Amino acid sequence: MNNALGLLKERRFLPLFITQFLGAFNDNLFKTAMVLFATYHIFNDPAVESNFNALATGLALLPFFALSALSGQLADTMDKARIIRLVKTAEIVIMLFGAAGLMLAQMGQVTAGLVIMLSAVLMLGVHSTFFGPIKYAILPQHLKEDEVLGGTGMVEAATYLSILMGTVIAGWIAVEWAAALVIVVALIGWWAGRFVPPAPRMGPPLALNYNPFTASWRLVSATMHIPRLFLAICAISFFWAIGAVLIVIFPPLVKNVLTADERVASLTIAIFSIGVAVGSVIINAMLRGRISARYSPASVLVMAVFIVAFSIESRMWTAAPAGTLYGIDAFILQPQAMLVLGTLAAIAIFGGMFVVPLYAFLTTTVTKDQTARTVAANNVVNSGAMVVGAATVITATTVLNVTPEDMLLIVAGMCLISAWIAQKLHRVCD
Repeated sequence: MNNALGLLKERRFLPLFITQFLGAFNDNLFKTAMVLFATYHIFNDPAVESNFNALATGLALLPFFALSALSGQLADTMDKARIIRLVKTAEIVIMLFGAAGLMLAQMGQVTAGLVIMLSAVLMLGVHSTFFGPIKYAILPQHLKEDEVLGGTGMVEAATYLSILMGTVIAGWIAVEWAAALVIVVALIGWWAGRFVPPAPRMGPPLALNYNPFTASWRLVSATMHIPRLFLAICAISFFWAIGAVLIVIFPPLVKNVLTADERVASLTIAIFSIGVAVGSVIINAMLRGRISARYSPASVLVMAVFIVAFSIESRMWTAAPAGTLYGIDAFILQPQAMLVLGTLAAIAIFGGMFVVPLYAFLTTTVTKDQTARTVAANNVVNSGAMVVGAATVITATTVLNVTPEDMLLIVAGMCLISAWIAQKLHRVCD
């Protein structure tokens, strides 16, 4: 079935789709509300703002690096639907804790509030670590072979649309409403997760390795020796390193370079999310259900061109009068605004076209009893790459005084490496 939208009528797909959509929405609603509140209402220093954002990104990624091996083993050993229900129960507790941090910071208890919020981000990273392998690994178990690419594209598109909604809403509602909403969404996600059909273990029982270091090493080494998996994981990792840098620099760039308020910051991240979702759908239509890296090298090269254009446009931006920030209406009325937003959308569209087929490789190259561990191995490498990306921002802004506009040029250079790896994957597999 090449019409992926038809999967939304199927119980074997719809409950998972809703559950992961709400989970990603809630995760980004909380983190964006926290980052925007800290950027616009607590800190008043571009370097400190970037460093705080990088710290939050690093804390969210740390569990992926430490626990992905265990999460992949569990997902290939236990019923994946049961793990989903356990994870969604934990999400309710985490959001209660994080909402308390938001409220404390709002009431003036800044230090305590920030500590609690950052702790909640770390716990949300654990939550996502155990859910992450399942949302892709369960697809070959519930879908037909010619539906997997479409299902993967739908999951990827839904993830970015949920990021869009969470990001936009975080920029437009008061922090008190954000604190309440994350709890409500967690409850709805828990309810939807109860309808995911069973997905029991497919292969022989596994002897679980609970040591995060040896388990991660064995997991990655057992996966990366397969040439197409090695290349796919490397390409995805470079993409997410790029994504980590963009995520970290966007709020400070909007505030200090485009001189706009938090609603504009949420708008730029939202447009990026829409673009990736659109790219996910476009590449599925172009490939017609075939899993191929044919268009990935060209996609990421075009992405690099638009990143350079975005850097140039940022330098040419007319800043707001000293001491003020553009609101969303004033921002959109600026002569350069549509060009800036259009360039940002193009970056995201070609990014989505690049990465979606690579995820499909991960779930179709190996047998069904190995898919969760393969996705987990990918998560280990991806999280390491993203941590490097976040650390690069901290080093560049703090030690080298690199501006956000110049960081964009570094990102464009990283795209060239991604294109080279994707081309090698295309030659190996197509």
